[in-house]
Amino acid sequence: MKEESKLSRRQVISGLGASLAVAAVGPVLSAEGGGSAEPAAEPLKDPTTAYPKPPFKSQSQPWPGLASQMDPKPDHGEKTYKGSGRLKGRKALITGGDSGMGRAAAIAYAREGADVAINYLPAEEADAKEVIALIKAAGQKGVAIPGDLREEAFCKKLVDEAVKQLGGLDIVVSNAARQQTRKSILDVTTEDFDATMKTNVYAPFWIIKAALPHLKPGSAIIGTTSEQATDPSEDLYDYAQTKAATTNYVRSLAKQLAPKGIRVNGVAPGPIWTPLQVSGGATQEKLVKFGGDTPMMRPGQPVELASIYVQLADPQASYATGQVYGAAGGKGLP
Repeated sequence: MKEESKLSRRQVISGLGASLAVAAVGPVLSAEGGGSAEPAAEPLKDPTTAYPKPPFKSQSQPWPGLASQMDPKPDHGEKTYKGSGRLKGRKALITGGDSGMGRAAAIAYAREGADVAINYLPAEEADAKEVIALIKAAGQKGVAIPGDLREEAFCKKLVDEAVKQLGGLDIVVSNAARQQTRKSILDVTTEDFDATMKTNVYAPFWIIKAALPHLKPGSAIIGTTSEQATDPSEDLYDYAQTKAATTNYVRSLAKQLAPKGIRVNGVAPGPIWTPLQVSGGATQEKLVKFGGDTPMMRPGQPVELASIYVQLADPQASYATGQVYGAAGGKGLP
């Protein structure tokens, strides 16, 4: 019995050693034999030099501006964002989806497997067509719904049309915004103030109210706020107020809707290179050196926030609600 036991142990140890030896040389033999190998990891990229830095060319466009006419053109992930099926089967509505963070989110969502409806102003049709083409190229349904969010009737129609054409709705990204720089409060007209409030505060209110009856447990609402909510600029008096309001509605609504299984979160960018800046959102003096005062010494590109919008919509982030995720190039806000 003892000899048999010793023999058995020797056989086991011998067999285990042989298995480990095979495992150790297996990948080498496979590589030498021309078998399939995993793709090489992408090299590290220095974020301080990854995108353009100021000084930028002085430039202006009539509001709301087009990304396609900016110099340099913003990067929304058109050539770089790669999806992995994180939002497969989802149906999303994104306001301001023609450019900026809305466009980056639309491209990313489509490449993650979602069908996407975007809203934009008719003047932004050229940019919107590019986005719809990119959504369709990803193999997903792209729906274009132009219109002015300052009108309550249109906001309701927008949601109804998105639900109808997408066959449902489970992600709402309230991203569209109006930003106009004014040196003094005395330069802000009632019409200005009203237009900014209607676009940035009233529209999300109208859209979310219209969308809620369609949102099931597991759905997500995402608002685009800003560092302006906590560190407002002196020349963005009305815009900054609206972003403080956005941050607060995200946190308030998250508490209200958590028992229903609907998550509400926000994204708070710092200086991001979008048409907002060249269509009246910044003075020419600020535009030329835009983003240069951040620790990274440059503005962010919309694509750098795409993965945040994906994360907040991803069902894997099911415990995140009432949160505001910042991306401010090192400023530490919000």
